[in-house]
Amino acid sequence: MKPQIKLIHLFQTLLLLGLISGILLPPPAATASLPTIDWPQLSLTPYQSGFASPVHLTHAADGSPRLFVVEQDGIIRLIKNDVVFPTPFLDIHERVYYPGSGESGLLSVAFPPDYASKGYFYVYYTRLDGDNQTSRFHLIPGDPDQADPASEQPVLLFAHPDYNNHNGGQLAFGPDGYLYIGTGDGGGSGDPQGNAQDPDSLLGKLLRIDVESGVDPYLIPASNPYTQTAGYRGEIWALGLRNPWRYSFDHQTGDLYIGDVGQGDAEEVDFQPASSPGGENYGWNILEGDLCYNPPFGCVPPDHYAPPVAVYAHGPNGCSITGGAVYRGAAYPRMQGVYFYGDYCSGRIWGLIDAGGWQNQLLLDTGLSISTFGEDEAGNLYVADLSSGVLYQITDLPTTPSNMVYLPLVSLQRAIPASPLSSRFDK
Repeated sequence: MKPQIKLIHLFQTLLLLGLISGILLPPPAATASLPTIDWPQLSLTPYQSGFASPVHLTHAADGSPRLFVVEQDGIIRLIKNDVVFPTPFLDIHERVYYPGSGESGLLSVAFPPDYASKGYFYVYYTRLDGDNQTSRFHLIPGDPDQADPASEQPVLLFAHPDYNNHNGGQLAFGPDGYLYIGTGDGGGSGDPQGNAQDPDSLLGKLLRIDVESGVDPYLIPASNPYTQTAGYRGEIWALGLRNPWRYSFDHQTGDLYIGDVGQGDAEEVDFQPASSPGGENYGWNILEGDLCYNPPFGCVPPDHYAPPVAVYAHGPNGCSITGGAVYRGAAYPRMQGVYFYGDYCSGRIWGLIDAGGWQNQLLLDTGLSISTFGEDEAGNLYVADLSSGVLYQITDLPTTPSNMVYLPLVSLQRAIPASPLSSRFDK
């Protein structure tokens, strides 16, 4: 690498951190006209502990004070009235492939609309043969706190290449009542099979299916964007994703935020407004974040390309984004409307908000191995530490100007080739 390119790359990295010679930088001119955000000063309060590799937590939207914690080895734990039940809500560890590390396992749970009257839910897991399975499970009759492992009804199975990463794994019901499924590109370095841009593959996609119509195993909604496009799988809602480990809908607006894990240089937050008819292409493996990847220079974005709304470079920022959630609780007004997301490797947590233009702010450096964010039914926001098995509630404290660090959104130009995939758990 030429010396001047090294200097430019270093300077851009320092700009992204907002630090040069220990001096905090003001917002760049492009964002000077944006309103000043009264950012929250985040604090983490330990909530529950003792979980084994927690990777997802959510509620059932059924009016009960319960949280469901997904453990990667195949167990879902139940927290009710701030007490962790000793008996698992669901235990399917014998049919889940999880070797003790990596990105496979039981990865998420989702509860359908009107769950209280239905008594069944959906999970996403890696089977023993390495393929990815979405299935429905029913409760044990008369016991709302325990599911029947024998009640499994397969919904969608798709083959996964012979790699142990990029399984995706997020399930969520959208405001439209359809089930969304985030899938990884199949793993390996650089999407070697080209799945993310392949319209005939379910890998590297956000899928949208109707599992509540009564038709077995599911229907493809007629409003999906590619149902009438030759060569495209009708289940596809969006494509061009590397590994959308965690995504979430804003419960107030219906907007969708996706944390998509990068390759070796950049992590990104993708955004889909509630008004979107679907069909966005988020760029992988042509682009990584806002950088050209394939080819490394002069790439042409794909049709229907939707660029990320936030990007951060690897290094002190971390190496693997964990998508979060928009806070809609009542306890912390300054958190209201802010999308919180983090990095698995560094433990940093950012806030992102569209206030006439996207503004991004580093809010807390936790040192945790952040595997997931989650909400309870009251809108309280939590974060899980994969390594320690501790859940923390995210709260806001009074802020002082000296605590604020401005992080501008910086578009980097690629100066070095992409790094090879490391052996870390990079989702």
